[in-house]
Amino acid sequence: MEGRQLRPIYDALELPDTKYAEEECEKLLRKHPNHYGAQSIKAFILARSGRPNEALLLGQSVLNTPSAMASAHVQQGLSLAFRALGRPREEIMVYTAALSFSPNDESLHTKVFKTAARNSMFKEQHHAAIQLTKLSKQQKYVWWLVVSLFLQAKHSKDDVSAPVQLKLAERLVEKAVTDGQLTSTEELRVYLDVLDIQDKHEQMAEVMADNGQLAAMISNDPDLVTQRINLFIKIGAYDKAIMAAIAALESRDNWADYKLYIEAVVTLVGQAADAEAKHSLVAGISSNFERWAGVRGKARGAKLAQVALATRMHEAGHGDIVGSPEALIWDYLTEFQQKAICYSDIMQFIVARREPSVLEYHQAQLEQRLPAARDSATNSDDAAQAWVNLEKIRYLLQALMGETDPKAWMAGIEPLLKFGLGSSQARKKQPSCSDMAFIASQRIIQAAFLAYSAADQREQLHSALFKALCVLESGIQLNDNSFLLKLYAIRLYLYLSCYERAQTIYDTLRIKHVQLDTLGHLIIGHGMALGCFALDMELCYNGVTFYDRFQSKMPRDIEAVYQQGTYSNVQDFLEFQSNIVHSVQRECTHRYALRGEGFEYGNAKETLARWEEADVSSIEHSEQTLSALHDNRDVSVMGLLTPKDMAQWDLELLTQSTPIPGHDFIRAFSLVPQVMHYLVCADIESLQEKLSELTLVVDNTNDTLSRQDVLFVRGIIDVGSLYIQASDPQNEIDDQLSRLLSVIRTNLPSNELDPSLFSLSSDGIRNLSAAAELFTYMLALKHALSAQRLPAANAVGLALSQLRKEALKSVNTLRGWVDKNTRALVEEQWLAENDDDIFADVKRFVVGSQKQTTSMVTKACTTSWLRSVKNLLSQWEKCSS
Repeated sequence: MEGRQLRPIYDALELPDTKYAEEECEKLLRKHPNHYGAQSIKAFILARSGRPNEALLLGQSVLNTPSAMASAHVQQGLSLAFRALGRPREEIMVYTAALSFSPNDESLHTKVFKTAARNSMFKEQHHAAIQLTKLSKQQKYVWWLVVSLFLQAKHSKDDVSAPVQLKLAERLVEKAVTDGQLTSTEELRVYLDVLDIQDKHEQMAEVMADNGQLAAMISNDPDLVTQRINLFIKIGAYDKAIMAAIAALESRDNWADYKLYIEAVVTLVGQAADAEAKHSLVAGISSNFERWAGVRGKARGAKLAQVALATRMHEAGHGDIVGSPEALIWDYLTEFQQKAICYSDIMQFIVARREPSVLEYHQAQLEQRLPAARDSATNSDDAAQAWVNLEKIRYLLQALMGETDPKAWMAGIEPLLKFGLGSSQARKKQPSCSDMAFIASQRIIQAAFLAYSAADQREQLHSALFKALCVLESGIQLNDNSFLLKLYAIRLYLYLSCYERAQTIYDTLRIKHVQLDTLGHLIIGHGMALGCFALDMELCYNGVTFYDRFQSKMPRDIEAVYQQGTYSNVQDFLEFQSNIVHSVQRECTHRYALRGEGFEYGNAKETLARWEEADVSSIEHSEQTLSALHDNRDVSVMGLLTPKDMAQWDLELLTQSTPIPGHDFIRAFSLVPQVMHYLVCADIESLQEKLSELTLVVDNTNDTLSRQDVLFVRGIIDVGSLYIQASDPQNEIDDQLSRLLSVIRTNLPSNELDPSLFSLSSDGIRNLSAAAELFTYMLALKHALSAQRLPAANAVGLALSQLRKEALKSVNTLRGWVDKNTRALVEEQWLAENDDDIFADVKRFVVGSQKQTTSMVTKACTTSWLRSVKNLLSQWEKCSS
């Protein structure tokens, strides 16, 4: 009967037609007001429709009716409602209430377990696992209990109970081993984790012994083989580690095993009593490496291991026993320089030894080989790749030797450009040509920042970066799949305040899913800074949608881990889930989304309602919550040719147009909505508290916020202070109001002076965007004063009306100037004949053989600037006091 009554609702949800499903719920509830199944499903519909408060109230009402929980329809609807609301404790209460009617229902106990597992509720998960082992003799439930005990102990803050839980888990596993119930490597990993967390490494070694009953299982799993070698090192059994490593490397080529083998040998060398023993150890490992180097499929790993051994021996002070790492590096290069990965292989070893004599040796070797490699590059793909690898080494050595002369960085740039962009190989999209175009662009960018590092040279810097941008775009035109060329093109377009083209290139990267967390920082937020609010908001909402979906999808993956018995993934999944849920970029994306909503046009009533209804409690942050955030953003994708510890040669850092937002940004832009909320709600005490917090943040940013963000935040502080002053009709507000209006006027385009290409491409658009944003918040202040019938509303309204007229005039003038003049100015100033001779070769190349692409870049810049200014003009037109 109940199922038939609910069928139309289920059918509507399957369509899915949430609105129709709610109508069917209401129809049924009108006939049967106490129909708990309909109420449960309605709670779910409300939760899915963005009405969490109504959903929670209705759901808890049904939950508090014990008799209702006997119905399977109520259990299903209510559990889905609480899951959608993110209320796992209430979801467990649903199943617990249902168990009072069916205490031996295995499926209900399983649902309790999985709900707890999804939400890292380890204590509840443990108790549910105990019930399942009592109800069923299925061995999987024993492993569920073991994993639950392990996780509860690992994450417990109770130093007394954790050892007891681990000991119980250990006994359960030992019994499983005795009974022959440990049958998979996944279960073995759980056993090892239980022992490892108790520091029972000797016992782990016994479990992983070659002659143990689990030996076959271990030998067939590469990760466990490596773990065994590492374990022997951990317990000081270096001879066993060496034997295990040799056995492993005889049958496979695993870099982790090579590294552990080397570490064990170097440690024993340090412990050896005499020179003969030391030499014997080194001779043994060297002989093995030499032998494996002759085996097909192992040569590269073994040869690189020789380099790693020599480098590690020198680090440990035993360099006299082995040969020169530098000679081995160049031997390796001779054999494998035709491979694209060759530079990545040896870079770490060149960087490890930076003594002048060592770098001079590398430089001499490079100078011997580079001319021949350059001359033969057109002979074959392998020859071209060999030249690319040598050019990367040349770049690295210049940085390691502290080269600061921009002319040295530009030396030999013409052959790189011609091969990378103008050769027949380039037209065939040969990968080495894209690499060469990338190296050339890196040299131009590096030289530009070295040549024009002073503040008064930034106009020349922009000119040089424009040429680098032409090189990058030329490379992209030839190979649209080059990720690195696109990344740096995005960076330089944003550096020159050209958002539209940067965003277009970003779209071609097809960044989605978890990459929104690792790479979203490349573009998110830049549109708001450059007047392109709508495009940026779309990216923000895509990011917010990803995070929301992740929170619903990842728990299902954790459930699947238990169902499939892949227990080693549990910790990885839990850590991954925590890293994303508590992600720095997630918080930044949410703050940008909130910030963008402040730009949205609305009348006084809509504006006030938006701030009044803002959920400010959910965005509050303390030092503790901020410190718990995890920064997953990946700057390594920028493909640096130099180590990260060399700031002057770190192009990822140098090409940042604004600081990458972090804790200060999150804190500041969590406080701004709170300030506006308390202002609109006339809560002066809370407003003063938040203004004090915001002042503290902005006074201690240490360049972690952009100049425009600081300007805006200080403006918000002035807005809040002006409101407090105006809230008492006896107070004068003229001085504070004038100061705030002056901040906005200062950042508007001047009607008296002609704009310049440099001012436009540096701070001009950014300042104008900050002024427009601050003006929208001043409008909210004016609306709040009017709604609260405070006398200052009239004065503020008149002042804003006048300011808006001035802004419309100046921005409209700027729009006309950008439309009319910028293309010609780019050609006259950034591609001028009298340009600095440092970049003369680049200039001739981009206006010669790459003239069409250079014209496209010029158009992209001018179009982007014009789009930003038009957007800002539209924003000012919409803003009305």
